[in-house]
Amino acid sequence: MNIYDISRRAGVSIATVSRVLNGSGKVSAATRQKILAIIEETGYTPNAFARGLGLNTMHTVGILCADSSDSFLATAIYLLEQGLRSHGYDSLLCCTGYDHQVRQKYLDLLISKRVDGVILVGSNYVEAKPELNQYILDAAREIPVVLVNGYLEGPQVYCALCDDYEALHLAATRFLTQGRKRLLYLYRSLSYSGRRKLAGFTDACQDLGLSQEQFHSACCNGSIYETRDYLKALWEQRTFDAILTSDDEMAIGALKFARAQGLSVPKDLSILGYNNSKLGLCCDPELSTIDNQLAFSCTSAISLLVKALAKELVPARTILSAQILPRGTTDSAFAQAGETNKEYAKGECMP
Repeated sequence: MNIYDISRRAGVSIATVSRVLNGSGKVSAATRQKILAIIEETGYTPNAFARGLGLNTMHTVGILCADSSDSFLATAIYLLEQGLRSHGYDSLLCCTGYDHQVRQKYLDLLISKRVDGVILVGSNYVEAKPELNQYILDAAREIPVVLVNGYLEGPQVYCALCDDYEALHLAATRFLTQGRKRLLYLYRSLSYSGRRKLAGFTDACQDLGLSQEQFHSACCNGSIYETRDYLKALWEQRTFDAILTSDDEMAIGALKFARAQGLSVPKDLSILGYNNSKLGLCCDPELSTIDNQLAFSCTSAISLLVKALAKELVPARTILSAQILPRGTTDSAFAQAGETNKEYAKGECMP
């Protein structure tokens, strides 16, 4: 049973059946009732693709993420799917991995499915080499593209992200002004967000006059236990009294390192995570972390997309402030310095 069968049984045109399915008011009450009765009798379900052709919208948004098993990305996917549904949009999810060609393939696939827009989740979609971002800009010529936790400038490209630079700059400054003088920043990658975090940490240390021997940054893209072992090896070369990390999982690895090394946390070693994940509440002591306002970023991303689809004027970039959440892995002096963070806890929209 299809729309053609419905039109024949009702003795009306396909356009009339389509208007009834789409809720158009330009159909008489008697004809509408006749068509609805046939639909109910036959159990006909409208084909979403065919309906979308008539409405010029599929009411569907594509979501791309690298890895849905990652807790940060999984949370973002859930928030986006729920938010889009509340606006009447279905979602199509593609987990692309990190290969550039695979990402481009999936973005092309979503466009071929006639989605209304696309949301790219994660700053890893923004490459350091501009030419590698061209496929995103090409897609944006056809449909709106929204980036969560990344920034790319171009027509019909909209971005919702946390100010990672300021977050790490603020955290490192707070450690240094409260007496910690040998800082280590541990990160996984140099994605857009990763580069901003590293720059914030480095600039804070340099702004306060630390020498190259007093602060250090290192890349360790491993599991919790691999992070622990990496820190053990690094400790033999240099010691540190505070560790800042690019995500909470690495911070848990740092906490396990401290336990294995016999270090008291936070007395001997302070540890600060990033992302405010549930992992931070499952350890002892509970993890101090930076909340990058993921829920607000996802809400902003949906708002940007919905308004763009409605042809409203929307900002190309929405920047949200991070918030430092002191818990058990940082000392009381670090927590008391949090008064300076209140002024910064506000969002900013960039035109």
